[in-house]
Amino acid sequence: MTDKAKRDAEAIAAIRAPLFVPASRADRFAKAAASGADAVILDLEDAVGPGEKEAARAQLACDFTDLPVLVRVNAHGTPWHAADIAAVRALPVSAVVLPKSEDAGEVRSVVDALGGSVPLVALVETAQGLASARAIAAIGGVVRLAFGSVDYCADLGCDHLREVLLPARSELVLASRLARIAAPIDGVTTALDDASLTEADAAHARNLGMSGKLCIHPRQIEAVKRAFAPGKAEIVWAERVLAAGEGAVAVDGAMVDEPVRIRARAILSAVR
Repeated sequence: MTDKAKRDAEAIAAIRAPLFVPASRADRFAKAAASGADAVILDLEDAVGPGEKEAARAQLACDFTDLPVLVRVNAHGTPWHAADIAAVRALPVSAVVLPKSEDAGEVRSVVDALGGSVPLVALVETAQGLASARAIAAIGGVVRLAFGSVDYCADLGCDHLREVLLPARSELVLASRLARIAAPIDGVTTALDDASLTEADAAHARNLGMSGKLCIHPRQIEAVKRAFAPGKAEIVWAERVLAAGEGAVAVDGAMVDEPVRIRARAILSAVR
């Protein structure tokens, strides 16, 4: 991985609330960057019809913002994939989002096609993708997993409910940790006008160990950022834990040792 790719990978690891925008709507790129999102995902896949793919690809740009700009290309094996990869290689994009990441060999071929110059976020959206998640996460160049929860439910014929998707989310967290890459990004909340639901969904994902959530409307961004930001009580607790000294000590009647201090450091690191 090049120095630029390493810097981009670090930036991708810090993303909490990325916003999708159709790549066919260049007039919305700057608006998306000004929405409060901490990254913009230009979407060449679901948001662009087959007859618009070429025109949308020609509108790709990164010069409208200083935020990380990611591009969701069309899936490996589709008629548009190769041209999408060629287009993003010609731009200073921060990462490529690969939909339908199912087979480790295919994902590795996409990493190779990017020439080691562009980090890859693998979007897991199917049963096969989930079964291959650990192998995919371990591929050099893959810097983060993301959950395509709506497509996953369509593939399995299951409901889009927290209790139903708990095993899938937990597996993505575990796969990411085993590969020592950043914790995964959760899938979308489809309700656009219910900020409380978006925040609750994001808080649930955070409690499971995920570290971001895909946004499909600017109204969702602040709710997601609130959910992933440490609360005041957490910050105070973390400071008290680290101030209590080394070894096994008691803080507020609870035992504190090194694993607890690791959690406290992570909270304060997120604040910084």
